[in-house]
Amino acid sequence: MKKSFYATFLIIVTTFFLTTGCDKGTTKSEGKKPAEDEKSIAAVENLVIVGALTAPDAEPGATENNEGVGHYKEEHWKISAKHFREAIAAGPKLAEAHYNLALTLDKLGDHGEATNHFREALELAPDNPKIKDSQILKDHLGM
Repeated sequence: MKKSFYATFLIIVTTFFLTTGCDKGTTKSEGKKPAEDEKSIAAVENLVIVGALTAPDAEPGATENNEGVGHYKEEHWKISAKHFREAIAAGPKLAEAHYNLALTLDKLGDHGEATNHFREALELAPDNPKIKDSQILKDHLGM
């Protein structure tokens, strides 16, 4: 009985995905105009997910920064902050380290210092879309 339930369930779910186009990451747009779909797609494409940024290996401080990224992903905020501070000490112009430290400080509730590092990251890398388009950075800087 259990096996037939799971088989039926699997068939239903597969049929749903195949008929809605979800297997390709799309959905049917019944009742929607193409322009509405394009706006929805554009909104999703502009969504910037908050995450720590790795730095190019050749940059001073990159090793410490990238070690901090690993701890950030594991939500080890204090340890990642230590690595990002060490990265900044080794490479004061490493925008990714300033940005990452700001993210971590935000998680730790130190919003004043986070704002300072977001500002520094933006000044160091004004053309980096991962930094300049970050919503959390914009929120901290009042943009």
